[in-house]
Amino acid sequence: ARLKRTLPVRGPQAPTLSELMRWYCLNTNTHGCRRIVVSRGRLRRLLWILLTLSAVGLILWQCAELLMNYYSASVSVTVQFQKLPFPAVTICNINPYKYSAMKEYLSELDKETKKALETFYGFSEGKSKVRRSVDDWNSTGSDFFQHIPLLKVEEFSRTATDLHSGQKRKIEGSVFHKDSSIVNSGDSNDIIGFQLCDANNSSDCALYTFSSGVNAIQEWYKLHYMNIMAQIPLETKEKLSYSADDLLLTCFFDGLSCDKRHFTRFHHPLHGNCYTFNSGDNGTILSTSTGGSEYGLQVVLYIDEADYNPFLVTSSGAKIIVHDQNEYPFIEDIGTEIETAAATSIGMHFTRSRKLSKPYSDCTETGADIPVENLYNKSYSLQICLHSCFQKAMVDSCGCAQYAQPLPPGAEYCNYKKNPNWMYCYYRLHEKFVKEQLGCQQICKDACSFKEWALTTSIAQWPSTVSEDWMLRVLSWDKGQKLNKKLNKTDLANLMVFYKDLNERFISENPANTLVILLSNFGGQLGLWMSCSVVCVIEIVEVFFIDSLSIVLRRQWQKAKKWWRNRQRGGSGKAPQAGDPEGQGHDNPVCIDEDLPTFTTALRLPLPQDSPLPRTPPPNYSTLRLETAFTEQLPDTLELGQH
Repeated sequence: ARLKRTLPVRGPQAPTLSELMRWYCLNTNTHGCRRIVVSRGRLRRLLWILLTLSAVGLILWQCAELLMNYYSASVSVTVQFQKLPFPAVTICNINPYKYSAMKEYLSELDKETKKALETFYGFSEGKSKVRRSVDDWNSTGSDFFQHIPLLKVEEFSRTATDLHSGQKRKIEGSVFHKDSSIVNSGDSNDIIGFQLCDANNSSDCALYTFSSGVNAIQEWYKLHYMNIMAQIPLETKEKLSYSADDLLLTCFFDGLSCDKRHFTRFHHPLHGNCYTFNSGDNGTILSTSTGGSEYGLQVVLYIDEADYNPFLVTSSGAKIIVHDQNEYPFIEDIGTEIETAAATSIGMHFTRSRKLSKPYSDCTETGADIPVENLYNKSYSLQICLHSCFQKAMVDSCGCAQYAQPLPPGAEYCNYKKNPNWMYCYYRLHEKFVKEQLGCQQICKDACSFKEWALTTSIAQWPSTVSEDWMLRVLSWDKGQKLNKKLNKTDLANLMVFYKDLNERFISENPANTLVILLSNFGGQLGLWMSCSVVCVIEIVEVFFIDSLSIVLRRQWQKAKKWWRNRQRGGSGKAPQAGDPEGQGHDNPVCIDEDLPTFTTALRLPLPQDSPLPRTPPPNYSTLRLETAFTEQLPDTLELGQH
């Protein structure tokens, strides 16, 4: 115990940080730290300090690079030749509803549209090329057209002429140009557009202008058209659109004949009745084992251009989209248009892609982690998320749903009667959506796995001049009982969808580094720059974190105890006595273990100042005397003793 009181403390139980660091440098396996302590001369010590700090910096830099590369992925491409499942092919007529069947619903809107055409361009019923006649379009029309009429805007004077009443009005609020450039109609200072105002605040208005009268009239017409269609029941709209017998004339798949039983109908709000080939709803997905146009899908479509809505669509033909059976066909976004009087061949290349999810990329596996309700009842995709997010914001902000997207539970489509403010609200909301202010683009993520069909389109004249006559006669004969008229080639479209080859490409992401490789790289860097191992790293953690913290806390605790003792003495007013244990020395607080010092450490102990140097005591010669261990000597030793 006396030895422990005066034994200088070394190692992890050093009383100060400087002694701890010195002990660490002398006993660590990292050679740089040892050379800092044992080197003689300031220059040499400074060089070792610089080399050691440089090595530590290089280790930190290399380890940071390794961590960043750990979360990177490498892309691998695998090509397989095998029998491929045929995708779903959805076909829609560009004209959603038969114009002849929609006349009674659109008569008032057509009157206002024709009146705008006459006012702007001087068109009359006799000169226009509109195929369907309506009632006298000089009437005033319905009242709801008065709220959002077409306007002829004088930009510099900020006045507009109402085409419905002919009166001029003052333009208030913001002006939004829907196109990058302005092409004026008539006067160089005139612009065509329409004004939307808040129903609850008439002074809060926005004027939307367009680069040409065609764009302005179409946008205005579509706005009122959606309002009318939102009030028509779904069953009625399905009857107003095209049936499978109307759209499909002939069908072949993989060299065999097919019919409408291979198509599944679904109603699209903007495109009417659409038909999906190989939808998989019956549990069967068709496949093909041979590439080429003869072994794909071949259909002849009846477009019936004469029954098109002249104001809603300005092109004729069909729209198709190739997609997976579990995906929703976004015809309006990524559909491919098919010409009439032409044979359109679409060759496909199939690719499956698989991305790594977190922490390698910000994609989602199933969309379950996205806080947006899927309104399409199909597998998750980025488009589904964006459309669902906008529809949810539309219901929350405007109180009704936008007509072009599915209905959320408990909501209904917007119309003038129940929601007079929906157009203004929709345009304001759509403006925020485009500017990414709704938060939908930040919430929605890409899907980690998806399928893609790369399409190559080629077009040829069809039917040819020499075969046009007999082909139209045969097709008219086949459908004569339903059409009751001779077919025109501008009413027909020939479509072929096929695999160009049966090579399936699989693009996948794989981790560039595994945990084993990461640890191996860490060990290589530590060994290269600091000759350090895992045990050395544990030693560094112990010394620089645990021991250093304990020393700091112990010193603070000692200071606190000393302060408390001084405060108690000051309060009692008595000086410390000689026999007071608090005033006397005490054992080294860091020597808390019960191990006695070794002989070597005991030799290093300082000698007491007031005691003489120890001397070697003289030998005790009495100890050299031999004393018999027996009281009597044995007889056989007597003779030996005499000799």
